[in-house]
Amino acid sequence: MDHVPASGPVDSPAPAARLASLAAALADETRAAICMTLLEGRAWTAGELARITGVAPSTVSGHLTRLLDAGICVTERQGRHSYVRIADAATARLVDELASYAVPGRDAAHAVPVVAAPDPLARARTCYDHFAGRLGMAVTDAMEHRGLLRTEAVFALTGDGLDWCRRAGVDVTSAGRRPLASSCLDWTERRRHLGGLAGARLCARALDAAWVVRPEGGGRGLLVTGAGEEAFGELLGLAPQAWS
Repeated sequence: MDHVPASGPVDSPAPAARLASLAAALADETRAAICMTLLEGRAWTAGELARITGVAPSTVSGHLTRLLDAGICVTERQGRHSYVRIADAATARLVDELASYAVPGRDAAHAVPVVAAPDPLARARTCYDHFAGRLGMAVTDAMEHRGLLRTEAVFALTGDGLDWCRRAGVDVTSAGRRPLASSCLDWTERRRHLGGLAGARLCARALDAAWVVRPEGGGRGLLVTGAGEEAFGELLGLAPQAWS
């Protein structure tokens, strides 16, 4: 049975102290590797994270404690096992944006990160639990052009957009306080793509229907299948060139 330390509240009343605690929690290569793994959106046991990062289970437990105490990660229990995941979509976006600063080719403090066009992550990937990369932007642009999504200032589904979600089998029934639609800056495209509940449920629908699949070995990259090409074509008028 994998041991995952229990989640605990962050006890840092001053904003500066909380920021320092957050930065300190991320200022370690192993903890950074754990966070990058969790950006895939799935939950992992401590033992799995130990194997992925190549450190001893006792060592990874200490690292997880730091991440849990800082509020970056939370735990969930399923039967005999405890699983670790990123705390929420906002935290995932923060980690993802910080990671963009390590992209090869960023040689100045204010330079735009450059990702080569053939890079699979630039073509299609998940941003925590929704589409990103060229696929994410193609979906966002197509929804806007078809009057399904408004992107001025604040992203919002239109009435037609809600009808489209129902036809596409995308359940946008509200759950909790997460906004129905939100924007998320794509660090490879440098534009905003669709996030929020609608973005997450659309991505989940695509994975469940095998419109997109994970490559062998896992990770955040996505591969669009033949069924996906057909579905994106029928639902949004997209051709494979849109994300290739």
